[in-house]
Amino acid sequence: METGAALFSIPLFELNGHTVTLGQTLLGVLAALVLLAVWLAVTLVRATSVRTRAEADAAARAAQAEARLAEILKAQSEMQGRMGAMTELFGARQAELNQSIGQRIDGMTQRIGTTLTDQTRSTHENLTKLQERLAVIDTAQANIQSLARDVVGLQAILSNKQTRGAFGQSRMETIIRDGLPFGAFSFQPTLSNGMRPDCMIAMPNGAPDLVIDAKFPLEAWNAMREAESAGSGDQAAQTAQQRFRRDIELHIRDIADKYLIAGETQDTAFLFVPSESIFAEIHENFEAIVHKAQRSRVVIVSPSLLMLSIQVIQALLKDARMREQAHLIQGEVLRLMEDLSRLDDRTRKLQAHFSMAQKDVELILTSSDKLSKRGAKIEALEFAQLADDAKPAASPTAPDEASTVETGPKFEPRSSTLRLRVVDEDD
Repeated sequence: METGAALFSIPLFELNGHTVTLGQTLLGVLAALVLLAVWLAVTLVRATSVRTRAEADAAARAAQAEARLAEILKAQSEMQGRMGAMTELFGARQAELNQSIGQRIDGMTQRIGTTLTDQTRSTHENLTKLQERLAVIDTAQANIQSLARDVVGLQAILSNKQTRGAFGQSRMETIIRDGLPFGAFSFQPTLSNGMRPDCMIAMPNGAPDLVIDAKFPLEAWNAMREAESAGSGDQAAQTAQQRFRRDIELHIRDIADKYLIAGETQDTAFLFVPSESIFAEIHENFEAIVHKAQRSRVVIVSPSLLMLSIQVIQALLKDARMREQAHLIQGEVLRLMEDLSRLDDRTRKLQAHFSMAQKDVELILTSSDKLSKRGAKIEALEFAQLADDAKPAASPTAPDEASTVETGPKFEPRSSTLRLRVVDEDD
């Protein structure tokens, strides 16, 4: 034991001032060998684990590939069925859509025709009624002279100036309210120059308004009637006539200066006379006043003429409203035709999409048929090769038959390969 201990204590070399003995060297070598063995064991375990894992991954990938191939085949069969169902569904939906569009177009065309027919009949009826009313007005105007003699109590009513003005204004307002709709006229409006006429009538088609004045100078007229009835002589009658002529001419000039405004009112204004007898007397004995009023663009009207004018304006307003309605109908028809055009374009686009989808389905079915035929050909070719390989082994003892069998297979694989290649070129 002492000899062994002394042996292990033999110094071998010095390292950085320390003496390394034989025992220390052997312990270091032993420790290195142990570490090397541990490293080799760990490396072996790791290699085994990696190889095992690689084999498991390969097996899993093979299983996944087989499952994916089965899913692809299943999806292919399902796709064929779905494509067939989609083709039938698209055909049925397209037929239903065409039928529905045709029915809607027929219904809209029928409604438009009915509306236009009703509007034409209504227009014809309104024109017929207007002609009848104009005929009645002509008859009434023919009886103006006889009706003028029946207005007897007018002179008593017109004795007071305020009463006369109120009577003329109220009669004019009554005629206008009875003949025109609300909103087509206005009483005592204010013009741009600050003047206020008795009445203004709104003309159709954006034309300027028509002014009506009801302030007729009846004082001079009454004085002239009194001079004629009293028999005061020719001088007094002439003086009264001159006064009447001067007053009415002054009133006509005031109407032309105050109420005729370019762009705001019509070029002509109405001077309303509240009596048919006064109107007849003016046109019979004061023709110069009538001509002066015409030159000043002022028209003297009686109640009957004012009523006739109001009815004509009412007819114009109705015609304007009818034209507006006609424009609205035309606009609706144009918009309807635009909608029909857009519907036709969209239907054609939808039909094109259906045609493309149908074509794609046909191409998919063609490809599927090609794949099926190609698989059948490959399967038939494999079976033919197996049969050719089995024929020489069946009769080894017959040299004549073996030679016959050997010469036969030389041509059959070539012919099968040639047939397969020709079919591929045709496809």
